[in-house]
Amino acid sequence: MHTGLYHSIDFSRDGKIIDYLGMPYSVDRSPYYHVRTPVCRIKNGSGPRVLLMAGNHGDEYEGEICLSRLIRLVEPEDIKGELTILPFSNLPAVMAGRRRSPFDNGNLNRSFPGNPAGQPTERLAHFLEHDLFPQHDIIFDLHSGGTSMAHLITGLIEESDDPVRSERAIELLKAMGLPHAFIARNGIDAPTSMAAAARAGAIGISGEFGGGGTVTTQTMQMTALAINKLLLKTGLTDKEFLPTQRQAVTTQLLRLNSHEQAVYATRRGWFEPAVNLGDHVQKGDVAGWYHDFQRVGEAEEILHFSASGIVISHRLHTDSEAGDCLIQVAAIIE
Repeated sequence: MHTGLYHSIDFSRDGKIIDYLGMPYSVDRSPYYHVRTPVCRIKNGSGPRVLLMAGNHGDEYEGEICLSRLIRLVEPEDIKGELTILPFSNLPAVMAGRRRSPFDNGNLNRSFPGNPAGQPTERLAHFLEHDLFPQHDIIFDLHSGGTSMAHLITGLIEESDDPVRSERAIELLKAMGLPHAFIARNGIDAPTSMAAAARAGAIGISGEFGGGGTVTTQTMQMTALAINKLLLKTGLTDKEFLPTQRQAVTTQLLRLNSHEQAVYATRRGWFEPAVNLGDHVQKGDVAGWYHDFQRVGEAEEILHFSASGIVISHRLHTDSEAGDCLIQVAAIIE
């Protein structure tokens, strides 16, 4: 009664249901408290099995809003197959507006494969990887830069040693119609949702759809475009559910596979970027300037890129500490 995660969803049943994943977690004000995470399940016969999830990090809002809206728009007759929607995966983090859960400081996207008897984030990760993910063919986990980062709107997949799986993942990635998408290399043993999807036998798709702990008309419309086009490409539906004025474009594939593609702070300082998201840069170009407000008589440090590519993210908080990622580029796949 004090471990694991519980639900009453019948995954074999046709129809539409909105229910909750219940996770017991005793707190000071409520000894029998349950974390109740909303989940929507829509099924109409056999067909593609797709899981859409957001709120893996609580301060990334494009996916959370779009999936909440999608729940209200999709009915069983609109699809042929199975669709599961988890709009607020790490609910405590979402409600707190934080990247990590306030209950255990758990980062869900660093907690897989999880532990059924562990802290709430570990238990959620275990349920996702071992119970929910294996019941789906495709998992789309929507992200953004969160409160501290600006991120170029991009799709994302992980490298795979399986050529058939890799080809299908790239097809889905390109089908979203985003200007950019990158292929990362974190490995099958990584503690991320994409590695967990692969271990569960599913194809994992992700993406970064904005940043700054807010949404804009552009980020919302691009997120809607990606969801619409992905669902069409899977064959689950022939409808576009989410309103958007954006049109699909040819995707430029990028690769992110080395820490050399980022510039990191080595001490306390104040970061000033020299380039914008989407800019093309060369190895040795100026990435920005690092100021020391405690030594105003000393010149700022000039930071340089160690790799060429397209700028895909940079830190939004000027005040930085040693170890903070300040700016990052991805290499162009010709």
